[in-house]
Amino acid sequence: MRRGTAVALTTLALGCAGRPAAGPPQASPRRGFDQVVAYLRTQVDSAFPGAVIAVGRHDTVLLLTAVGHYGAGDNRPVTPQTIYDLASLTKVIGLTTAAMMLVDSGKLDLDAPVQRYVPAFQGPGKERVTIRNLLTHSSGLPAWRRLFAESTTREGAFALVDTTALLRQPGDTFVYSDLGAIALTQAVEAITGQRLDAFLDAQVFGPLGMGSTRYLPPESWRIRIAPTENDTAFRHRMLHGEVHDENAGRLGGVSGHAGLFSNAPDLATFAQWLLDSRIPPGRPAGGTGAFLPHDLVVEFTRRQEIPPGSSRALGWDTPSDNSSAGTKLGPRAFGHTGFTGTSIWIDPDRDLFIILLSNRVNPTRANTKILQVRRRIADLVVDAVTPPR
Repeated sequence: MRRGTAVALTTLALGCAGRPAAGPPQASPRRGFDQVVAYLRTQVDSAFPGAVIAVGRHDTVLLLTAVGHYGAGDNRPVTPQTIYDLASLTKVIGLTTAAMMLVDSGKLDLDAPVQRYVPAFQGPGKERVTIRNLLTHSSGLPAWRRLFAESTTREGAFALVDTTALLRQPGDTFVYSDLGAIALTQAVEAITGQRLDAFLDAQVFGPLGMGSTRYLPPESWRIRIAPTENDTAFRHRMLHGEVHDENAGRLGGVSGHAGLFSNAPDLATFAQWLLDSRIPPGRPAGGTGAFLPHDLVVEFTRRQEIPPGSSRALGWDTPSDNSSAGTKLGPRAFGHTGFTGTSIWIDPDRDLFIILLSNRVNPTRANTKILQVRRRIADLVVDAVTPPR
């Protein structure tokens, strides 16, 4: 079903690839979001071709709206079910969640050296790098490396990460590092004996009914996937239903730093699961098979102060000056962004989540207007859900 750029308030989620249809609990749309939607519509063909926003609480979806179209040269209107390349939201929706589950089961120790799980992680000082360092981006590893150009296989790319020299001493400096997330990917896969996508599908996305969330989306999904960018560095084609991140592409499309595809209804379900775990101690989320203890979610979503002054929690980020959280979310809020134009913020004190999905890299990553859009949307949403005094 197609919709124009007018507000499409719905909580319908379409099941895919044999999975049951699922989505957040249905609720009547609440008033007060006119300014949110109006502003978002002004950004079509300026900050992005199209976008979807979802706002809600642990048991209610307040707003689920699509604006704009699929991309340059594709004028089909996006809908709330449109699927986006999540980019670095993969780090929290996928990798961090896997780490949480392994910590809960006693299989992963946050303060153990990475070498316990990945013996090939070698080099001067790397024996002191812990799992906690990887999750707080304080490992001392560089931010990035051209793995896609320096290797030809997933195993070769892993080997390059494992032998990359530290630039700083562990725990001394914050450097947002995709390489650290790739190292943690290896730890998760070594512990579980499964590739990351198989573990997450069985332990998280399947139990939560997130039928439109996965790595390596099949061809049958392509009609619902927003295109990203013409890759001129690696694959030399327009990317549509194929991971945007070059290094994730070299890793076969499956990595902890990028590679997940999803839509707003599924991510609303995920946010409600975390809110349900974050607020009421000891209560499983929504009766699903997936469960995270309250104390564990609190630990992963609080600032770690590694290094001192860093805004980072474990995997997640927290509000800071000029962040995508805007200026009005509470100090216990946590969230993350993705390079393709995606973001999620969850504020347990307000019992609130804000999800914004876009393909701002279409047609080119040079467009960075999403940076101001995220902040403005967060503030407008908080205003909309805050009762007048």
